Amino acid sequence: MSARGCYHLQHFKKNQDNVDMFKWIHSVFVVTGTSLSKKTKICNAYCRTCKKRGPFLHACLECVHFGCHRHIREHMKFHQHLFSVELLYGQIHCSSCDDYIYDAEIDEITNYNKMHSIKFRKRLFELTSWDAIEEEMLLLDHQTKKICITPESTIGLRGLLNLGQTCFMNCIVQALMHTPLLRDYFLTERHKCNGVPGTCLVCEVSKLFQEFYRGAKMPLALHELLHLIWTHARHLAGYEQQDAHEFFIATLDILHKHCLDTMPKTSKMMQTGNEKCPCIIDRIFTGGLQSDLVCQECNGVSTKIDPIWDFSLDLGPVTLGGRQPSSLYECLERFTRAEHLGSKAKILCSNCQTYQESTKQFTMKTLPIVVSFHLKRFQHLNEIEKKISTIISFPEMLDMTPFMSKNENESPFPMDNRYSLFAVINHLGTSINVGHYTAYIRHQRDYWYKCDDHVITRANLKEVLDSEGYLLFYHKHVLAYE
Repeated sequence: MSARGCYHLQHFKKNQDNVDMFKWIHSVFVVTGTSLSKKTKICNAYCRTCKKRGPFLHACLECVHFGCHRHIREHMKFHQHLFSVELLYGQIHCSSCDDYIYDAEIDEITNYNKMHSIKFRKRLFELTSWDAIEEEMLLLDHQTKKICITPESTIGLRGLLNLGQTCFMNCIVQALMHTPLLRDYFLTERHKCNGVPGTCLVCEVSKLFQEFYRGAKMPLALHELLHLIWTHARHLAGYEQQDAHEFFIATLDILHKHCLDTMPKTSKMMQTGNEKCPCIIDRIFTGGLQSDLVCQECNGVSTKIDPIWDFSLDLGPVTLGGRQPSSLYECLERFTRAEHLGSKAKILCSNCQTYQESTKQFTMKTLPIVVSFHLKRFQHLNEIEKKISTIISFPEMLDMTPFMSKNENESPFPMDNRYSLFAVINHLGTSINVGHYTAYIRHQRDYWYKCDDHVITRANLKEVLDSEGYLLFYHKHVLAYE
């Protein structure tokens, strides 16, 4: 790659006014170093055509026209302007070359602006020292051993004692303890509880993370966690075997409520009441499921979007004698396939205001950081419980793009919807009330371990992918930041 950009840019830079224009735009709209520049950016940084603030907002360097990725191209072509600057990273785009251009002189200007911004100077020169409190000083005095995490370290692996048919709880805890962003949140002690001691499930989970990652190897007993679950989810109380999926959903629900109770409610959330919850549980696990009802008479579409924590996928044949799905992709294709509701399920169309037959289709409007799949292996027919032990193949890397909702205003740069497998929970047995749960978890990126209550053994990827699979947990491969 040339360090001198393109021929057009070299000619453009000969005019010092053009260079000064870039300096000003980059300083105000990219670096945003002062309160005045922040106000200027808020008031002006939006597409002049569609009024949107993104994505990929650009500013024309020849007339300071703002436009999104689509409309800035139209502006440049119509006015025969050559250069625009992208306002997130400060890259220069040449419309004649139809490419982003790197230039060493421009790079020096951007670095200068960044170094002299208030935000950078404050971060670099105005750091405050950490004054340890007495409790922290005592901890440092007695905790002299350093924990070193190597590529093959087993720190974070802890067996869990079976307290009497509690394998369903143990395997869910193993999956949660190895959820990367959840682990990072709790190990940095972000949770500040204002509740009654001993009643908050978030505090208990926080303690578990500390126990898992402090380097000890003795198995843990989760009696306090079990007691809290019984207290807040009465339907799970008792000593009989429970469903791991039901326990997972109940645990997320309680964690979500306890996180929300300890968070300050912003005025915006209190006014609308339907803003996305900012708690760590919703930020990691909650996605948006879009349901479209299409009227067969007028083709009117009624759309509804609901929050969802996991996807329960049918494994049985659609019709008597039909073929069962054999892979996770086939299950998702069936889940997102348009379904005709029939003449007995006519729905009032919001468009033509008549009761008509319609089709219904589910798609993913928004995807969570962690997407979990529940393979519905247990069926209840005529009070008889049956387990579907069909082999369902699932990949290590999953692309969710084919199952996303279609958007007319979709960005020309598609989102990266790839997910990587990090936990698999299996059920051994013939009934939901009879059997045993085990879990495979990914540790240190590429190492897999089998967790069978208090016994932790090394596994390989083939063993994981060949397992039956009841609950599958995938983590977003590339995180996008707003």
